[in-house]
Amino acid sequence: MRSLSGGQFQQVWRSSPQAFDGSIMIASPQQLLHGSGSLRELPSLVAGKVLIVTDPGIVAAGHVARAVDLLDDVVVFDGVHENPTESEVAKCADFARSVNPDVIVGLGGGSSMDTAKGTLFLLSGGGRMSDYHGHGKAKGEMLPFIAIPTTAGTGSECQSYAVLSRDGSHEKMACGDSRALARAAILDPDLTGSMPLGVARLTALDALSHALESAVCNTSTEESRAISFSAFRKMEPVIGAVLAGKATVEQRGEMLLGAALAGQAIEASMLGAAHAAANPLTAHYDVVHGRAVLTMLPSIMKWNSQVVGEVYQRLQPDLIAWVESLRGHAGLEPVTVSESDIPQLAQEASKQWTGQFNPRPLEVEDFEKVYREALLLA
Repeated sequence: MRSLSGGQFQQVWRSSPQAFDGSIMIASPQQLLHGSGSLRELPSLVAGKVLIVTDPGIVAAGHVARAVDLLDDVVVFDGVHENPTESEVAKCADFARSVNPDVIVGLGGGSSMDTAKGTLFLLSGGGRMSDYHGHGKAKGEMLPFIAIPTTAGTGSECQSYAVLSRDGSHEKMACGDSRALARAAILDPDLTGSMPLGVARLTALDALSHALESAVCNTSTEESRAISFSAFRKMEPVIGAVLAGKATVEQRGEMLLGAALAGQAIEASMLGAAHAAANPLTAHYDVVHGRAVLTMLPSIMKWNSQVVGEVYQRLQPDLIAWVESLRGHAGLEPVTVSESDIPQLAQEASKQWTGQFNPRPLEVEDFEKVYREALLLA
């Protein structure tokens, strides 16, 4: 790390991996600007007309106005919705074509980032987002993209995938290409202070799950695991304060950096069965993603312990029990489902994309077992 602007924030350059308890450890073309006040560096990262992609809540919080005040030529698309669909991304792309930007800035949570990245695909190649489902299907050069997260959760600012919902169904589509990775991400904890406590809790738990699942997935490498461990080491000391609603700016900054590193870990490896099992709960029971993942994570970790228990031990001796305790600290009630729905949930979980990367495979009947262990049945 090296200090810029009189030490008010830090520019983080990642180099070769170090020990698993290290700080920030990977080779990447992406630049991270981290620290209170780092939003002020936005003008140095852009040139020409800037399109900010965001949502009404971020506008109401005043964050868009702060960014706009820093720029000379800027337009705003504030029509982002939670869990964006491919048709909603198409609306953003239509708007972008009408204003002809030189650079796109995603400002907000994961939905803003995903909408911005999806817009990059459509501007460069046309068609629909379903045409880009998978990896490496982008066409042509993409506009420069700058990511500015206002939540410490998804890590989308450090991923080349846009995760969107297919029109007319609950199916999640991951559309990825290395060209869609943000050239820079601004990690300013001043922007996360407006999060409601419930949002801060669930995004923090989501970020933690990213570090834990990416650390053990079957595509992980020594380098990717170093990133996962670094993310965990950033988040572990501060997540209690975040869940209690007592985090300082400095602690929010550590959480934000940990979430970004966890996003890097996903980019370098992948996720696992906790996310595969969580998605059907969100689709059928409207369980918020962070709550759904944390509900399933301890049971999946127990399942995985037969093959990756040593990795969990290196992170923390009583890791699974500690993760289970976080539900209470976050004030989360158990998730209740109808027992008759378990077979369908398990069938859908077995078809989720991330499940194939779990270190210990699960068949449909295995998902049924972990659902029965993790959920309250009505």
